[in-house]
Amino acid sequence: INRTMRLLKFKRFNFFYDPYLLISIIFLSLIGLIILYSASQESSAIIIKQSIFVFFGIILMIIVSQPDPAFYKNLSGLFLIFSVFLMLLTILFGSEVNGAKRWLDFGFFTLQPSELIKIALPIFLASYLYDKPLPINLKDTFFSILIISISFFLIVFQPDLGTSIVVLLAGFYVLFLAGLSWRFIGSSFAIFLLSTPFLWNNLLQPFQRQRIATLFNPEVDPYGTAWNITQSKIAIGSGGISGKGYGAGSQSHLDFLPETTSDFIFAVIAEEFGFLGALALLSIYTFILFRCFYLSLNARDRFCRLTIGGLSLIFVTTIFVNLGMVVGILPVVGMPLPFISSGGTSLLSFYIAFGIIISMASHKKLIRQ
Repeated sequence: INRTMRLLKFKRFNFFYDPYLLISIIFLSLIGLIILYSASQESSAIIIKQSIFVFFGIILMIIVSQPDPAFYKNLSGLFLIFSVFLMLLTILFGSEVNGAKRWLDFGFFTLQPSELIKIALPIFLASYLYDKPLPINLKDTFFSILIISISFFLIVFQPDLGTSIVVLLAGFYVLFLAGLSWRFIGSSFAIFLLSTPFLWNNLLQPFQRQRIATLFNPEVDPYGTAWNITQSKIAIGSGGISGKGYGAGSQSHLDFLPETTSDFIFAVIAEEFGFLGALALLSIYTFILFRCFYLSLNARDRFCRLTIGGLSLIFVTTIFVNLGMVVGILPVVGMPLPFISSGGTSLLSFYIAFGIIISMASHKKLIRQ
């Protein structure tokens, strides 16, 4: 009898997952390890460290996908407050690397709190805006913009231009999906254009302005500020259709190409696997993106739709910024390629984000709200 009761209890346990996302993300993570082995010039230390992050990241994604979406809706405010608190600690006590305070060093693990805000902000805004009438009134709009601005400027002060832009867009994605009026969007865009000179002179650091200037005229300093973009373009172009072969990329293995394991790992892929290899990787990204959009459209309520939409748009924005940076159409801002580049907090944040997406998509109710 006891054995029968145990079996019945086990049968009542529900395991929530989306097979398409789960399999494609695991497959993408394995591809990332293979590429990273070549990009790191066969460094066992980097691969072992990355493999540990991938293993725990996948476990974390599965764990995060199990709670009901109501769990995230109810705790979204605490999650955002906790993320902001960690950001303040980073500004005050964070480890400084190359003039930037972006990390909290716990000895055995280094945390980048801005990656947490990238998840916490869209979830909080989705929980705040999901039951608001359309179009969103000015009070709710300005409150949302206030929260977005606080998150944005906390990251700008580190400074971290790339992540701050992604966080800014993350907030506005949810605000737009929630029903922001086109009149307000047009007015805001006009104000942004008019304030560009002020932002250029007061918001950006000198090295950030130099990176933007280099983008439009890289030939001025090809061996200095434009070195990264120049070498990246050479690597991508030399790959041709089918590439030079795995581990045979001259730009990366002869140390011409910088940051081969992080920001510029896509250039390594293009050089070694050519246009076909790059196209295959982009096809996997596209499949994941369209799957997320499908799940968003078929989610059980507006909160879930906003959360899936916001988090998936962060995913595609990160990819776009990284690829734009590598091919020279965007300034170099330090943006990893999701599930491919080396890294700890950034990689884990995407596993958490997709775990939440799976939670929003896999928990259904008999009656849709």
